[in-house]
Amino acid sequence: MGSGMQRFRTVVAEQDSGDRRYDTVLFDLYGTLVDIRTDEDDPEAWETLRDFLDEAGAHYDSADQLRDRFMGARALSSAVPVGHDPAFYEPDLLPTYRAMFSLRGMRVGERLSRKAAWVFRQASTRLIWLYPGALDMLKLLKDRGLRVVLLSNAQSCYTRPELTMLGLDDVFDDILISSEEHVRKPGKEFFARALDRAGTTADRTVMVGNDEDNDILGARHAGIDGVYLRTGISPYSDPMESQAAVLSLKGADYEGLANFLLA
Repeated sequence: MGSGMQRFRTVVAEQDSGDRRYDTVLFDLYGTLVDIRTDEDDPEAWETLRDFLDEAGAHYDSADQLRDRFMGARALSSAVPVGHDPAFYEPDLLPTYRAMFSLRGMRVGERLSRKAAWVFRQASTRLIWLYPGALDMLKLLKDRGLRVVLLSNAQSCYTRPELTMLGLDDVFDDILISSEEHVRKPGKEFFARALDRAGTTADRTVMVGNDEDNDILGARHAGIDGVYLRTGISPYSDPMESQAAVLSLKGADYEGLANFLLA
């Protein structure tokens, strides 16, 4: 643990958890805990996926052909089922990867489909790492009795392996990923599910995120306070400080965040 994290660990060590405003902290992932850059338009990424599929027995003549078939399959699997709000529905991409095999007459299971998805994700990722202090901060909050929950708009076939790779897979009390739940932020339903599964209420919960619309305003519409982190991959149009948040911080300021949550 770095010296800065050690300093605020000492400052908050004697605080009485019974007096705290929140018992549950919902965290966004990308741009809040994890810095990431991807390029899904990179021809080399599609070529890498084509090579993987070819070795597995699903041949495509070119990366362009593969991409065309992928986009078509994705459009089909993204159709909004009856009864779902199209504004907040999140499809799962895994059936699209499975379709890349079935279009070539192959019937494969979840394991190979997930492997194909991970091959593409790795090939299209330019940068991924935890913001400094992220893991220490999460562990500190848990040590002080707070429940920490991941609430991420993401594709499980990409995010689950990344959580493992980054050492985050076992630190959260619960993990909700939009593609698994088929709902997404800023929809109220996604937040409501997190509250229900945590067994808590909106007034005892705070959302921490770097996207004002999805994280801060979405949480507010669900009756949940928000802490806004203005990081390098916050949406370009986002303000430097969110008037809708109970606290705005510049960058991934986990010392400021922890001192606020543990005060």
